Amino acid sequence: MTEQLSLQQLEKRDEFIQRHIGPDEAEQQHMLATLGLTSLDELIEQTVPGNILLDKAIDVGEAKTEVQVLANLKAMANKNKLFTSHIGMGYYNTHVPNVILRNVLENPGWYTAYTPYQPEIAQGRLRSLLTFQQMVIDMTGMEIANASLLDEGTAAAEAMALAKRVSKNKKCNTFFIANDVHPQTIDLVKTRAEMFGFDIVIADAATVVEHNVFGALFQYPNTTGAVTDISDLIADVQSKKGIACVASDLLALTLLKSPGELGADVALGSAQRFGVPMGYGGPHAAFFATKDKFKRSLPGRIIGVSVDSRGNEALRMALQTREQHIRREKANSNICTAQVLLANMAVFYAIYHGPEGLKNIAQRTNRLADILAKGLQAKGVELANDTWFDTITLNLADNKQAIVERALAKQVNLRTDLTNQVAISLDETTTAADIAVLFDIVLSEGHGLDVTELDAQVTSAGDSSIPTELARQSAYLTNEVFNTHHSETEMLRYLKSLEAKDLALNHSMISLGSCTMKLNATAEMIPVTWPEFANMHPFAPVDQAQGYQEMISELSEWLVNATGYDALSMQPNSGAQGEYAGLLAIQKYHQSRGDHHRNICLIPSSAHGTNPASAQMAGMKVVVTKCDSDGNIDMDDLREKAEQVADSLSCIMITYPSTHGVYEETIREVCDLIHQHGGQVYMDGANMNAQVGVTSPGFIGSDVSHLNLHKTFCIPHGGGGPGMGPIGVKSHLAPFLPNHPVITIEGTGETNGSVSAAPWGSAAILPISYTYIALMGSEGLRKATQVAILSANYMAQKLADDFPILYRGRNNKVAHECIIDIRPLKEASGITEMDVAKRLMDYGFHAPTMSFPVAGTLMVEPTESEPLCEIDRFIEALLSIRAEIAKVENGEWTVEDNPLHNAPHTMADLVDANWNRAYDRQLAVFPSAASAANKFWPTVNRIDDVYGDRNLVCSCPTTESYAEE
Repeated sequence: MTEQLSLQQLEKRDEFIQRHIGPDEAEQQHMLATLGLTSLDELIEQTVPGNILLDKAIDVGEAKTEVQVLANLKAMANKNKLFTSHIGMGYYNTHVPNVILRNVLENPGWYTAYTPYQPEIAQGRLRSLLTFQQMVIDMTGMEIANASLLDEGTAAAEAMALAKRVSKNKKCNTFFIANDVHPQTIDLVKTRAEMFGFDIVIADAATVVEHNVFGALFQYPNTTGAVTDISDLIADVQSKKGIACVASDLLALTLLKSPGELGADVALGSAQRFGVPMGYGGPHAAFFATKDKFKRSLPGRIIGVSVDSRGNEALRMALQTREQHIRREKANSNICTAQVLLANMAVFYAIYHGPEGLKNIAQRTNRLADILAKGLQAKGVELANDTWFDTITLNLADNKQAIVERALAKQVNLRTDLTNQVAISLDETTTAADIAVLFDIVLSEGHGLDVTELDAQVTSAGDSSIPTELARQSAYLTNEVFNTHHSETEMLRYLKSLEAKDLALNHSMISLGSCTMKLNATAEMIPVTWPEFANMHPFAPVDQAQGYQEMISELSEWLVNATGYDALSMQPNSGAQGEYAGLLAIQKYHQSRGDHHRNICLIPSSAHGTNPASAQMAGMKVVVTKCDSDGNIDMDDLREKAEQVADSLSCIMITYPSTHGVYEETIREVCDLIHQHGGQVYMDGANMNAQVGVTSPGFIGSDVSHLNLHKTFCIPHGGGGPGMGPIGVKSHLAPFLPNHPVITIEGTGETNGSVSAAPWGSAAILPISYTYIALMGSEGLRKATQVAILSANYMAQKLADDFPILYRGRNNKVAHECIIDIRPLKEASGITEMDVAKRLMDYGFHAPTMSFPVAGTLMVEPTESEPLCEIDRFIEALLSIRAEIAKVENGEWTVEDNPLHNAPHTMADLVDANWNRAYDRQLAVFPSAASAANKFWPTVNRIDDVYGDRNLVCSCPTTESYAEE
């Protein structure tokens, strides 16, 4: 007889929890039995120190169904009022080509991929990023570009830092910012300068000639829309051995002489208006370009051209280990600060439209601005500038308020933060009907202006709002890739061809320790492209964004509850930015107490490479503390160093569970020790996936943490960005959270500087984390943590007889990740961790985290989302690889001629007529039944990293160069 279930029991079976968590109940019991355990609670008791186990459950509500959550979120979204935006200030409406919307932004093949540290299985997005660099080089007239930064404001801050590094004016400590730069950019650069100890001068651009500076920042066109020749100002800065930086606009540069042609040393800006929605502030890719001689100081990631073992062209991240693994606190910037998915969208937009299509969009936008200006001037309205691209600014005496009220009545937003002025920015979505509405707003109805007649007048007059001497004459986007894929059929196939070269979560497990590559559920992604969330300007009046505000407020409350903190800032738009913001709050707290001398940051040797880089960005001095033989913080060394620097101690940066994958028993002792010496505890949120619902940073004793929403809370990695890194703080640090110069954020100090260009960072992706938490509820979040720990321990247990597990905690348990030590195998066989990583590609897997935090190791994190069958398949692959290593150990294969050393294998190997290796080619390409059944083909053989760095090429090769090869 069929078991009769209650309605409540039936509804519970429809919960999302069991679809997010990979292993079902029976599989969990099998895994527990493998460990000699009977329950998840028993596992946690054996693994997590008892003194940090939460004494009560977190409270984020009960789990809801996908239908319920999306309906609730849609009701919130409908509270947003989508007025027509003419605010500008670096954020513009844009038409996202549907072929890109559906096949990139909404496609897990693009948004679930990881940072391309394993380039052989990332050639698609490496190609698009290289093309992004080429686009930026062309548009800016510079010689080298990186593969994106977080936003325009942070790019400007990076420009200042680069200027200080490379300027020959070494004794100077002053950086100049023109007062016609966007206000959010000015504020962010000021904040960064304060931590670096730089002096800042903000004044009229023309007055730069009066100052001795190591660098200067100009905006072109400027924030009120004027297009002025700044070449003499650039030359003056350079005459004093300073570095001239120019913030610009990619669409404007289709019509304007490029910054490079004006003589600039650095060009930067936002690629947002190239087909990326405003999203209430992000995520958007910033661009950054400079002269070739500064390439070793270029911040962020650079994609370069190299060769593979067959001599074929292959792409990789050039100089890729520089920031995190080598330079650490001396890093130029944080390599995590990139927006790969959005950079890809922007370059695909440029490819789809091509140079002529982009120019047409720009000319049309500029023509509408000309028509608007012509009509207003005809009616006696005074314009602040006589040149412009897309923005005109009106000088208003006493009628500003009336104009603003008429605009709001017609559901139109103008820029209103200027004294006695209103600015109006146009974009590719602006129509002739919008211009007619703007005439009604500024002049009241009955003005008699006709857009068609004004267009004819502008044409016949022949006047140009762009000065003749600044009109662009140079070619751009001449590479064939920008002149080929203009039909949707061509574009669709081009996108698919790139996607097919990349391994992402939609193909197989990505077991990267510390990176938590887990399910990004479709339901979580759906709200991102809803117009109510996607098309909101970040500086729209807050009362028009009530849906956003409600969602952000509720998500903040949930995250505060889950972390044990008291307050939260959503502004940091990456984990690295979160680290910086958290350290900034600590420094400002010390300064508020008169402790300006507290500037020492203790960092264990096992820490993430981002930690020391962030500490130096916050103006701190790093003191490294030792780890013991078990991988734990060496308490004796910590006590000694904490005592030595007690008077100057600002904080410690720790990760919990440790970067070595264990729950350290002394974590409360660490927190107490630092507090005793007057310091603060910064807990890196990278490993929150092993804390949620079980313990929490605030409960343990930490003062501040950033949360990688793109790890624990399901925002996808997007091939290396976007991310969000909000920070949670205890109450005493809450007054020092970031504020914003345009939109005031309640609950923090009014004079606090910003760390991101938009008030709530990359707000458009917050619905992902909101949906995840609402779907999981309190019970589901705790279970996710438990199963993540279960999966890691199951994997460690199954591998331990063949691979040494480097570190373990209490009861021989690991946390949510484990480190496989390859060093003994390397000593015995000559096979390296690199060989194992590359051979995994032949089995259809992305490698675990390689050589971090310990050189010669692999760090594995299975997450809670991977089903048991996939975990077992990964274990089977590693055990098979171990058997292959044994054949090298016993001399059956040589160190040079074996399937590991030659991995990965490609179709070229399969059809090689001259195959003469010691092993069968079928073993090479189909090493397991699973790989034969669902083969992912690496598109290049092993890439020569040394060649790529010695022959640094960071732009697109032409067809002619292929022919020459």
